[in-house]
Amino acid sequence: MLHASDNKTHRTILSLHYFLYFGVFGIVLPYFNLYLDHMGFDGIQIGIIAGIRSAAIVFMPLLWGVLADRTHKRKSIFVLCNICSTALFALYFLSTDFLPILGITILYSLFYAPIISFVEAFSMEILGSNRNQYGHVRAWGTMAFVATALIMGKVVEAWGVPIILALILCGSAIQALVSTRMPAPNPSLPDKESAAKYFFTKKVILFQLCAFLMLASHGTYYGFFSIYLEKAGYSSTFIGFAWALASAAELGVMLNSGRILGRFHPRRILFFSLCVAALRWGLMAWTLSPIALCAVQILHAATYGSFHIASIVYMEQLIPPRARTAGQAVNNSMTYGLGMMVGLFLSGYLFERLGGGMAFAASGAMAVLGAILFALGSARPTIDKSHIC
Repeated sequence: MLHASDNKTHRTILSLHYFLYFGVFGIVLPYFNLYLDHMGFDGIQIGIIAGIRSAAIVFMPLLWGVLADRTHKRKSIFVLCNICSTALFALYFLSTDFLPILGITILYSLFYAPIISFVEAFSMEILGSNRNQYGHVRAWGTMAFVATALIMGKVVEAWGVPIILALILCGSAIQALVSTRMPAPNPSLPDKESAAKYFFTKKVILFQLCAFLMLASHGTYYGFFSIYLEKAGYSSTFIGFAWALASAAELGVMLNSGRILGRFHPRRILFFSLCVAALRWGLMAWTLSPIALCAVQILHAATYGSFHIASIVYMEQLIPPRARTAGQAVNNSMTYGLGMMVGLFLSGYLFERLGGGMAFAASGAMAVLGAILFALGSARPTIDKSHIC
């Protein structure tokens, strides 16, 4: 049993990890592909490199997680992944050719991909019975992403694109150092019953298919939004502001997630989010006016914020309590892993061959298909909802 002071210290360390992780991610997501573009890589090459990072999310968190549970050395493996990923990222300074960069990305992703999954596992254990406060802890990550995206626009304009790598490496090194302060988990971890049979029910398959389409539809945005805006003549400052605006909208949803879930069933939130995604990508394909782009970025509150919180709760409804951990792992692998990987590969090809407008139009079509499938195949759940706050 943790003393109140210990718990407060652990929550501070946890919040710091979210802040550092998403602060660095606030550089990687909007600007790393922009760095590759300035190095002369084409859309297909950028899509392949970005897709490799997503492919690692499909497999590596599950593999590292199983190893951590069996050896009861979650903290040691967590620290190892932080240190190795930082060291491997430093290799990006040694080359600007496609094949070496691809090789470095593969090795780096093996250790970087599971970090956020480990942080989430630590989070659930540290918060314990106060897991409903997760949104408030996780919000530190969103705030860091917003701040970084805003600041980076000015930094890139002042120092040039090469500063991107240096700042990512610096942030990763600090994160690796702080990872040693993460509290070790309880020594005895419960054995997990095989939950494979629960993932082949109609509702789970349908939900995972629609969630896959939703995240695949984000491929053009996460992979090429910055490049799309730069080619349209926008400054790095505006690009950073656009990313920050989206994250600020997401933050509002996170801080009010309990109220939203208390009023609307997750199934309705998921369908609504898919419809908003179709609208968002369609508008982005149709217009590049600054006012329209700012308005579209606010829709990130639904396409990511509400979809994310609703998908977690909905998966808990579909999978019994003893299989929830495996259920969330599968959910992350199918969406942020496989969905993003396919979306990035496809958007890279379309962006290079047909341009950004058509790539975003294809993203809109995927979201429309997901909404239609979800509306036609999703039945009203009959599961007890008493555990939902």
